[in-house]
Amino acid sequence: MKTVKIIGVPEHFNFPWHLAIEEGAFEERGIDLQWSDIPEGTGKMCQMLQDGETDLAIILTEGIVKSIVEGNPVKIVQKYIESPLLWGIHVGAKSKYTQIKELENSKVAISRYGSGSHLMAYVNAKNNGWDTNTLDFEVINNLDGAVTALINGSADYFMWEHFTTKPLVDKGTFRRLGDCPTPWPCFVIAATDNFISKQKGTLAHILEVINLYTEEFKSIPSIDRNLSNAYEQQLEDIKEWLSITEWSQSQMDDKTLSEVQEQLKVLGLIEKKVAKENILHE
Repeated sequence: MKTVKIIGVPEHFNFPWHLAIEEGAFEERGIDLQWSDIPEGTGKMCQMLQDGETDLAIILTEGIVKSIVEGNPVKIVQKYIESPLLWGIHVGAKSKYTQIKELENSKVAISRYGSGSHLMAYVNAKNNGWDTNTLDFEVINNLDGAVTALINGSADYFMWEHFTTKPLVDKGTFRRLGDCPTPWPCFVIAATDNFISKQKGTLAHILEVINLYTEEFKSIPSIDRNLSNAYEQQLEDIKEWLSITEWSQSQMDDKTLSEVQEQLKVLGLIEKKVAKENILHE
């Protein structure tokens, strides 16, 4: 049995991995795939990849591309979610802000620097014609930290995946002022260079298994109810999420990678674009 460590956010996107692990699909290939949830998100996962604390990560595209360009010895081995991620833009229930345009010079809560909540704040600012050089951040670590920050006023708004935060909106903890979709496929599978070089065959088996699961995922009987129960979400929200979410079984194309790098460069988040061979594992 080969032990492989994998990390991802505790969100509904990753349910196919949990199904495959529970059903012994990796064990059948001689792989002990050990999953860890990382609620802090992409910034934390980039650090764990860099420190060799994990072999694989299901991670936001923009975050891992930025990290690799900055020297993290990691490669994208495949796209995971083909569709964009819908980032909800949230304020506290009692906030004075009622429209996105009012947030221009306010403080944004982020899980950590280099995270999706950090990078997408730049995308949202650019979309609204704001000066991205004046963005002001408060590091809050995770969703619980965001709740505290928006309630006590140490931050003014917070961007996080629309459906994950929907229960907080329904409860009246947050108000959502709108959404900001990623301009690219949102999640990829990343592996450390060390793992790729030493475990090529194992990696191929892992991708083969997860691709079989994601290809058939939406057609699994009662999958919407299972997701609703597992992630404590309303059934109608899960149905809406499933209708707009597409999984991928292929590597990222050169054009998409170039667009991601160009957008990060325009936003001042990376200094230069690098060759695709430095980012994508072929």
